[in-house]
Amino acid sequence: MRCDYFQREQCRSCTLLPLPYPEQVSRKEAAVRQLLALPDSAWLPSITSPQTRFRNKAKLAVGGTIEQPLLGIATATGVQDLTRCPLHVSAIEDALPALRSFITTAKLAPYDVASRRGELKFLLITASADGRLMVRFVLRSREAETRMRKHLPGLLTQVPRLAVVSLNVQPTHAALLEGPEEIVLTAQATLTMRVNDLDLHLRPQSFFQTNTPIAAHLYAQATDWMMDSAPRSVWDLYCGVGGFALHAARAGIAEVTGIEISSEAIASAQRTATDLTLTGLTFIAEDATLFALSAQQPPELVLVNPPRRGIGADLAGWLERSGVNEVIYSSCNAVSLARDLATMPSLTPVTAVVLDMFPNTDHYEVLVRLRRTTV
Repeated sequence: MRCDYFQREQCRSCTLLPLPYPEQVSRKEAAVRQLLALPDSAWLPSITSPQTRFRNKAKLAVGGTIEQPLLGIATATGVQDLTRCPLHVSAIEDALPALRSFITTAKLAPYDVASRRGELKFLLITASADGRLMVRFVLRSREAETRMRKHLPGLLTQVPRLAVVSLNVQPTHAALLEGPEEIVLTAQATLTMRVNDLDLHLRPQSFFQTNTPIAAHLYAQATDWMMDSAPRSVWDLYCGVGGFALHAARAGIAEVTGIEISSEAIASAQRTATDLTLTGLTFIAEDATLFALSAQQPPELVLVNPPRRGIGADLAGWLERSGVNEVIYSSCNAVSLARDLATMPSLTPVTAVVLDMFPNTDHYEVLVRLRRTTV
């Protein structure tokens, strides 16, 4: 893969780019295997990704001026334009000229970090598999809301597949990508993201994996393992928009509970569940650890998909004591995964697979199937 930004040393985020792709994957496999120390027989073949046009989201800092805005990454000297980043799916790149014009037309002054002046800090863009878009403008205040609403019809005409537009308010001078207040400016408030045979509904503040094809493999593999075990009850902890839980319920598992602290993500999951008229499926906005610790009865299988910090000692300790027969652990950080596994010695890894969610970097996803071997 060639990237002009990398060649000119304007962006070095893709740290493994100089390596041939098979070597990148081998390097990740070696790192994970060293950390987890599983027998070779436990590992399934890694799931690989295209090197380009796989990112379904763009997180673009905004710099420059109203007349000539820059969209890219923040540097010590300002913002480096990355509007032709080869990682983004084509739908994102194709929409950027119209979005830059909208910034000018609506007079959205780019925020200058050094002087603490301006309004527009970031553009956060998500693309569905069929090319529909959700665009979030992260501003310091609601000062530009009236102008944005006035000029929004023109933007929707220029970008016909733009489904959701919102204004996110992040008023503090801090390294925060977004704030808590979200104002949806379009009639449609969710982006439909088709994964396998499910239409997930993403709200502006809902999390979804960066690489849609790899996410599809992730959900499918976990579902295969669940159906092989045929549990009657499953918990999906850190469920996000409900990807694992919805796949489990759709596959016929009788009792499925999804737990996620983000109420926005839970609203997304509930919308999909309603559309599919699934029974036996419940979503709850709650802290995953607190939910587990206060539960009267554990399920037969628990799936966890935590952030990079892992599930932590409290939840890992509960899983160790719980008597749960099987755990499926989806991790984006094998270091925290290894630490959590050490806290659950009664649950033995039996199968694992690396999924290259983030080509050209040292990051990856790893899915591990654990079975209880001692009580």
